[in-house]
Amino acid sequence: MNELSRQSFANGLSSEQEAQGASGNPDGSRAVRLTRIASLTLAAGIGGLLLLPPESAHAESASYQAKVHTDSLNVRSTAGPDTPVVGSLNSGDLVTVTDERLGWLKVENASTSGWVAGYYLKKEDGSAASATVVTSSSSSAPSVSQTSASSGGSSVSEGGKALVTANSVIIRSGPGKSYEFLGSANRNDAVTVLESQSGWTRVMTSYGAYGWLSSKYLQGGGGATVKAAVQKQKAVRVSTAAARSPKADTSEIQSGSLQGKLIVLDPGHGGSDPGTIGTTYGLVEQELNLQTALYVKDYLVSRGARVEMTRSGSDQRPSLASRAQLAPSLGADAFVSIHYNSALSASANGTLVCFYSESKDLGLARAIEAPLKNGTGIRNNGLAFGNFKVIRENSVPAVLLEMGFLSNSSDEGAIASADYQRSAAKAIADGLQLYFSN
Repeated sequence: MNELSRQSFANGLSSEQEAQGASGNPDGSRAVRLTRIASLTLAAGIGGLLLLPPESAHAESASYQAKVHTDSLNVRSTAGPDTPVVGSLNSGDLVTVTDERLGWLKVENASTSGWVAGYYLKKEDGSAASATVVTSSSSSAPSVSQTSASSGGSSVSEGGKALVTANSVIIRSGPGKSYEFLGSANRNDAVTVLESQSGWTRVMTSYGAYGWLSSKYLQGGGGATVKAAVQKQKAVRVSTAAARSPKADTSEIQSGSLQGKLIVLDPGHGGSDPGTIGTTYGLVEQELNLQTALYVKDYLVSRGARVEMTRSGSDQRPSLASRAQLAPSLGADAFVSIHYNSALSASANGTLVCFYSESKDLGLARAIEAPLKNGTGIRNNGLAFGNFKVIRENSVPAVLLEMGFLSNSSDEGAIASADYQRSAAKAIADGLQLYFSN
């Protein structure tokens, strides 16, 4: 997905890297990534903190029933992501939760017993599976179920609004650094706080994404409430405008010309930031982004366009600000950021064209969406409002493309083919040519 950073799968990021995005040494990053692909698979039940409190310090909790909400969930001998697997659970399985330790739940049913990542369980009423923790005054373990999160500013309460206080704060699938990267939030993004545990907060962004981020980079208060209302209003207004805008007509592609047009292509991620990892075949997003962008470049140049890339190698990781500033600094005619998507649900699939500004970006988004609809062989999900830095802070027409879900086995299987990437690249080039047909 977009705007993420990752330094190592084996080690958690430092607090500063967690907020700002890793920019360190990429040496050996591919080797590390490939050795950790299995632990990044959502179905593997990863998560929790790597350092657990002593056995005597963890909290006791009352038992309750919960249901599994992922296709396959590993049951481990003890709490922790790298402990031995002793069994597995399937979607819909009912278990009894008897204990909790920093996001890991001890469960049992007729077929197995052990510890699982709590994020993938829900109580029978549909609420998050989180034990009511009772701790002694001498216990050093943090409470797992909290009503508010400690942050860099005002208290952040569940159900309230909060602002992100740092650049590119990573959003993860669960409450810990070992959980998969889903996306990121930017400074001053308004979010709705859903729940908090152990220094992590589950949020919903103004554009409908869900995930966990470090509580220290959230600030509550009246300003957050006002900002949230403004951002929600913008998202609704722009989405409404998109729904009412006329579809682009692909028959007009040939009437357009790319001759002399300057296009900036932005292959997302790079360097120490691999982006998302495919859950079936282990495809690495940053490499796919670059390969697809290079195919797009070939098509554009063959049609007379000039092309600049925000990065041209796997070892490069430009900042989000520099990506957004490159197109206007060059006087470019359009900016296209290329990504591949991921979701907690393995059924999510298809392409998506994201735009930020109704007046500046919508026309380009519509033009690129039209040939994508029939040009890739996978589902097209149309347009969406995207509050992403690389398009939000870009003064030229700009879009961010999600070219399929690496968390969906069918999408990933198609994406693995060079034929798909070439077809997708041609559709993007056709969309740009259609954009310049008026």
